[in-house]
Amino acid sequence: MTVIEMDFFQWLGFAGMICIVLAYFFLQLGVYDIHALNYQLLNLAGAIALIISLLVHFNLGSFLIEVFWILITLYGLFKTLRYKIIGDKK
Repeated sequence: MTVIEMDFFQWLGFAGMICIVLAYFFLQLGVYDIHALNYQLLNLAGAIALIISLLVHFNLGSFLIEVFWILITLYGLFKTLRYKIIGDKK
């Protein structure tokens, strides 16, 4: 039986993947809605962890999707905070 050895950055990427999957799962369960700050932050934390992992174990396709994931999540976070602070739903 072969044991898979993972370094810190692979574990960090794995943790990031878990964060993103959990955020999406909680969204589907109705635990979070699209405007939940926890949903946005869990997505952002996961994407940042994956980006850091990819800086060491580079894969262009994965890196680019995480860059877009972070940009889209930052947009969602901005909208969520604007809605919570000033009540603007746009």
